[in-house]
Amino acid sequence: MTYLFPPVETVGLPVAGTSDLFPVRRVYCVGRNYAAHAREMGFDPDREPPFFFCKPNDPQSIVPVAAGETVSIPFPPQTENYHYEVELVVAIGKGGSNIAVDQATEHIFGYAVGLDMTRRDLQMKMREMGRPWEIGKAFDYSAPVGVLHPASTVGELGSAAIVLDVDRQTRQKSDLSHLIWSIPEIVANLSTLFELQAGDLIFTGTPEGVGAVKPGQTMAASVAGLTPISVQVVQL
Repeated sequence: MTYLFPPVETVGLPVAGTSDLFPVRRVYCVGRNYAAHAREMGFDPDREPPFFFCKPNDPQSIVPVAAGETVSIPFPPQTENYHYEVELVVAIGKGGSNIAVDQATEHIFGYAVGLDMTRRDLQMKMREMGRPWEIGKAFDYSAPVGVLHPASTVGELGSAAIVLDVDRQTRQKSDLSHLIWSIPEIVANLSTLFELQAGDLIFTGTPEGVGAVKPGQTMAASVAGLTPISVQVVQL
């Protein structure tokens, strides 16, 4: 048997210090995982079970960003309020279900810097109507991701500065220690809902300071100890 048309290509993320690529399987995202960001979005940041949404895993959505490169992404259609959200991305290297918190780091391959780009006006409209967020979160070119750094070389990232600049002006600045749900807790909780597999990515949430970006502007996102990314928005 043959496919009727070529299957979608697997996205591969570069791995620091190697010529290898990390094949992406699924992309999960954690919502409102910094207290200050929860407040700016109008929610009570009291600790409650984390919730998740997904982004597509295809080359039309995930944008690998190589070290020292500025990639261009198009300003998406049907929005007038296009937002940046800098996040730590966790890459799963070993699958499992119902993973214990104290064993979660054993399932992590590495970490990268990512952007959860958001059509905020569409997300808010869907939220007000009680509908899913996909059109606000899961659109084309919505997930730029940088170079993956193996956990074996960078260790556990319980505390590290996370920053986003727009045209060299700092817009987001926090620390991973301010996550409401820690990285091991996120992995453990998600594994009760889905059987995690090698190749899965988890966007772990964004700190306060989210805001709009316009065509011609360049975002520089970083997490201390990881390769930063540079992304410019263009008008097609």
